[in-house]
Amino acid sequence: MARMGRPGLSAELKRELWTRWKESWSLSDIGRALGKHAGSVFGIVLAKGGIAPPLRKRSRLSLRPEEREEISRGLMAGWSCHQIAAQLGRSPSTISREVSRNGGRRKYRATTADERAWQQGLRPKPCLLSVHPSLQLLIADKLQNEWSPEQIAGRLKTEYHDDRTMRVSHETIYKSLFIQARGVLKKELTRHLRSRRIMRCSKTASTIGRPGRQIIDAISIRECPAEVEDRAVPGHWEGDLLSGGKNTHIATLVERQSRFVMLVRVDGKDSESVVKALVRQVQRLPQGLMASLTWARGMELAYHKHLSVATDVDVYFCDPQSPWQRGSNENTNGLLRQYFPKGSDLSVHSQSDLDAIALRLNTRPRKTLGFQTPGATLAKAVALIT
Repeated sequence: MARMGRPGLSAELKRELWTRWKESWSLSDIGRALGKHAGSVFGIVLAKGGIAPPLRKRSRLSLRPEEREEISRGLMAGWSCHQIAAQLGRSPSTISREVSRNGGRRKYRATTADERAWQQGLRPKPCLLSVHPSLQLLIADKLQNEWSPEQIAGRLKTEYHDDRTMRVSHETIYKSLFIQARGVLKKELTRHLRSRRIMRCSKTASTIGRPGRQIIDAISIRECPAEVEDRAVPGHWEGDLLSGGKNTHIATLVERQSRFVMLVRVDGKDSESVVKALVRQVQRLPQGLMASLTWARGMELAYHKHLSVATDVDVYFCDPQSPWQRGSNENTNGLLRQYFPKGSDLSVHSQSDLDAIALRLNTRPRKTLGFQTPGATLAKAVALIT
């Protein structure tokens, strides 16, 4: 019967997925790199509890795929197992058992035999907690009392220093919580963890290779010129991403003095997509109308230098968890929820749709502007300085 449903990831793609995950790439970035939806990546990561499975390797003693091809050719040529073994430098009994367990001389196929050997090589050891029910119950009770896995493991080592069957590492507890396929600790127990995470995130994950994890050469908002802070002249903007359902986003830009709004369609949250879209939008503006851009400290603007080079715009970053430092943008994002409710798919809106919605906001009177419109206020300010 033909296999139904969407094709999964190949072993090579899965290895790349876990490599990027351990390097702290986001689900969105991994999906774009692999050409897969972020939801598919999330499903694979969640099934393993965020814990990368160990890399499988063949034993140096096992038959290699190319050796199985030689066996198949030898059988087709009518060679005996002794002749094939001499050709490969293997024991005749190794060749005989290989042929017998894979259909015999007439049905032996190298590819099928190699796949079968790889699958049969999976010999998972039973989880420690599954073979010691008393330890399992004890750990579940401690978790319900808000003990951390590390506290549980440390206490067990102290109380049962002479009984190794009642000792377990905190990583084993985390794996039993996050990898539900083990069927040991109930998923509901994760509610008692302080972090409330649903998967394991390594504290030692490398940030090398992911430019968005640490923004290189980021200039703090504290280094902005005074004219940016006091809204004395136009041309200084604030920006952020407005998020919707299905991992979709829109870039929002607000001019600080006039509260003039621009909405930018982006293809993804990764820095390359966001910066490319921003460059395209800024280049549509009159020369000099955007002198600076203050952005939330988000990894989507890791390539801020590319933006500055392409548009001659100075980019500044807010402090972490400080949305009030770009208050105009935060307020505008709240107004935009009238048009883009939380959880709605933002990818259905074209750039023309976004321009039309921005026009509505820019022609709406604002109390902070003395009930003037952002569009008229910006036009007036630009006319005074040109």
